[in-house]
Amino acid sequence: MNRVTIMNSIHSENSEPYNATKLPTVILSHGKESSPTGKKIVALAEVAQKHGYKTVSPDYRGIDDPDSRVTRLLEVASKLQGGFILVGSSMGSYCSLVASQQLQAHGLFLMAPAIGLVGYCHQRPIPDCKRITIIHAWDDEIIPVDSVISYAHQHKADLSLVDSDHRLLHSASCQG
Repeated sequence: MNRVTIMNSIHSENSEPYNATKLPTVILSHGKESSPTGKKIVALAEVAQKHGYKTVSPDYRGIDDPDSRVTRLLEVASKLQGGFILVGSSMGSYCSLVASQQLQAHGLFLMAPAIGLVGYCHQRPIPDCKRITIIHAWDDEIIPVDSVISYAHQHKADLSLVDSDHRLLHSASCQG
């Protein structure tokens, strides 16, 4: 998956093209054991910024409860103007999904989404977004691939499965 594909995957083919003054803010949510300076979040922020998007990456370190992280994401979003594209990795994907119910996001870009996990209030959060793209690994040892395939089908999400594990480190580079 290259940089242009990542950004185009969140735009609906039927929507009006965004211009530089109307671009939504991309909110990037890191996973449980990562940070706003983790490799995936930084790489995706660079892609978004290269295409003219403003990016924000909340710091969830020290917040172990997934729904407390959702509250943090909503607090960050409340201080921003305009629309949003929500991007998340693992627990960050869960936060993006749950937050989409209140933020009316333009798009969701989810990597290894944490769905169906014990300890999460919403086992299969219902996204409020028309354009959803999911990247997941065939060999994810934390979130079963069958669960994500079923979820993607249920919500008519674009789904790409890659030859990797949960961290997606063996998948194709974001370089494009």
